[in-house]
Amino acid sequence: MMKCLHRYWLKEFSRFFIMIQTMILVLFVFIDYLSRMDKFLKSDIGMAKALWYVLLKLPFMFVQLTPASLLLAVIAAFGIMNRNAELTALKSSGISVYFLVKPALLAGGVLAGVMFLLGETLIPISMSKANYIRYQEMDGGPKISQGRKDIWIKSGKDLVHINFFDPVQKRVAGITSTTMGEDFRIIYRMDARDGWYENGLWLFEGVTEQVYDPEKDDYDITILPRKILEIKLKPEDLGQMALKTNEMSFSELRRYVQKVVAEGYDATTYKVDMNGKLAFPFICVIMALTGAATGMRSFVKNNLPVAIAVGVVICFLYWFMYGFCVSLGYAKILPPLVAAWVGNLVFLCLGSIYLINSE
Repeated sequence: MMKCLHRYWLKEFSRFFIMIQTMILVLFVFIDYLSRMDKFLKSDIGMAKALWYVLLKLPFMFVQLTPASLLLAVIAAFGIMNRNAELTALKSSGISVYFLVKPALLAGGVLAGVMFLLGETLIPISMSKANYIRYQEMDGGPKISQGRKDIWIKSGKDLVHINFFDPVQKRVAGITSTTMGEDFRIIYRMDARDGWYENGLWLFEGVTEQVYDPEKDDYDITILPRKILEIKLKPEDLGQMALKTNEMSFSELRRYVQKVVAEGYDATTYKVDMNGKLAFPFICVIMALTGAATGMRSFVKNNLPVAIAVGVVICFLYWFMYGFCVSLGYAKILPPLVAAWVGNLVFLCLGSIYLINSE
């Protein structure tokens, strides 16, 4: 009897989840494709490759949208049972309606595992290819190559290497800029300790310059406390092409954090994102709990659309709190671990109280 109830609920939930998730993803493809049509037409990638670019982002969007789709599907499944008096029938049979929370939590746990698995396997590959099309084939300007450790920028005969970029503080560190001569000899090299963007220019500190003197067939070395260098690239552009956490798995990001710390750089931003890769999938369990509490309430019998609206508000509140706490982590106001998990902890407590007080 109990297993039959679980199978029945999971069947209903799966139907709603697939329907909601598919509808949202299809809308995403159409909206993203049409909204970028101007850029597609201006570039030479062609409409087929443009569609491929949008489709490459689907795994990432699947993960981002799964918690919301899960919540709405759980509310719909419990709401339909509530409206059809099935929950009342369970109560009259001596079966607690909270018994059905078990398959909801199971569904949340499975989807959390799927989200984490996609983040470890498919998403880093698909997002890397999508970003390559977006920033290398669609956009003009300097050619940028991003690796798992650093950034290379090529513009004409100039080649700039950046060892570390902080996308929040918009600072760079470990900079090397070289200029090649016609005989492929390096005629200029600049090494800088760190730098930042100010008033349209890049300012570097701890600068060492080497300029080739053909008469001496040697380099003149100059040490400067500060130097201004004009690079046709803004921090926003650099941030888009820098090492992106959505292109790394949790294990890759952990190794990168260890590398950054070992080299003496501030890895706070990446530590927050690393903890977020574990914290974000767990929200599926919390959304399952909250969705069950919402779908069981008495007002849902006659106002299922209101319950769906409540679910949308819950999703918005979670995203707002999660983003706010992550921002506090980036700003070093909260420790990285706390910044990534505090939103989950708050919503877990609120969801549990909400479920206990459901009618």
